[in-house]
Amino acid sequence: MLNRRHLLGVLALAATLSFAPPVLAAQKQKFDQKAFEAAQAAGHPILIDVSAPWCPVCWAQAPIIARLASEPRMKSLAIFTVDFDSQKELLRRLKVQKQSTLIVYKGGKEVGRSTGDTNAGRIEALLNKSI
Repeated sequence: MLNRRHLLGVLALAATLSFAPPVLAAQKQKFDQKAFEAAQAAGHPILIDVSAPWCPVCWAQAPIIARLASEPRMKSLAIFTVDFDSQKELLRRLKVQKQSTLIVYKGGKEVGRSTGDTNAGRIEALLNKSI
């Protein structure tokens, strides 16, 4: 049976854990060429996530990517975000024509890409190609 002391202890522990940073999480950042090249040189698995704030498919992909990126096996995954509306030159270099495009790299080599996919299993399979 829980008494007041146990209840306060559980609440204190829950409050402490809720403010603790995640121990294992992928790194997510806006695309930067130097950081991208450094991640490639370090042999990190890489995801480039091309999205737009108005895109419903991108919104559907976001929680799937976040869940998968939080898994321990994805702890070294580097996620680079690209804004479809404002980074047109980068889109040309990456040969991306639509938002909701996901590109994965293993080291320096592109190993997969998808556009418009919101199936969690297929997104997971795509990310698995990078690790």
